[in-house]
Amino acid sequence: MMNNVRDYFDSNDNKSIITSGSFGEGLEMRGSDLDIIFAMNYIEVCEDKSVPLNPNKAYFTIEANATQPGYTQLRLGYEHYNKKLNILEICEEIGGKYYCSNFCIKQRFINEFTPIVHGPCTSDKNGFYDIAYCLHCKTWIRQAQQWIKRSNNAWPEFDVKQSIVAHGVLFVPIGVKGSLKEHLEWRISFSVGEKLLIHSFTHTQLLCYVLMKILLKDVIEIDLESKNILCTYFMKTILFWISEELPLTTWHPS
Repeated sequence: MMNNVRDYFDSNDNKSIITSGSFGEGLEMRGSDLDIIFAMNYIEVCEDKSVPLNPNKAYFTIEANATQPGYTQLRLGYEHYNKKLNILEICEEIGGKYYCSNFCIKQRFINEFTPIVHGPCTSDKNGFYDIAYCLHCKTWIRQAQQWIKRSNNAWPEFDVKQSIVAHGVLFVPIGVKGSLKEHLEWRISFSVGEKLLIHSFTHTQLLCYVLMKILLKDVIEIDLESKNILCTYFMKTILFWISEELPLTTWHPS
């Protein structure tokens, strides 16, 4: 709750701040870093090219035909010239079309506080902070439509699903490793939806999630042969799948 309140007051017309990761889930544990999402409000991603345009924003459209599932390229559809923002500086021209470069986005936001590029994020030298500068699509994209009707059990509840769908999706500045256009690809992120799902857990589900994280940190990762094979995100995804498959009556302490 306190993270959400702080995020609300720290956000403005140019950016929305979202505390993500363990802190955003309310499960800060030993060794957890602080993951923060900066959604740039002066840029919007849209799948439907007929959306009403705000002249003060730049708009990118989704081009996922030539990328792996879960990734897309973002093509510039409309830009109102603004010398301060200069959207073309973060784009690469290919055949007369402009595509948003994840590399340029990260280079633009490197500073003294976060001078290191770490995956899709810029990080501080001590590894305490990871900041991801993301783009937002206000609508639920076609690639994820099946999720809305997939679960036949009581979890997640209808209202939770509606809140997740209403938020839309984020696009994180990282491509498929080794791809010919890796620097122009963006990973589709459902981190806000995942946070809402965690917040909808029963106490028993939450305990299972915490125990899985402890197992990963205190058992699996201290074995040199197993280190870096698994990550917390895998654990979380497994628990989401199990929660969809099993009835809520399964989740009791015994």
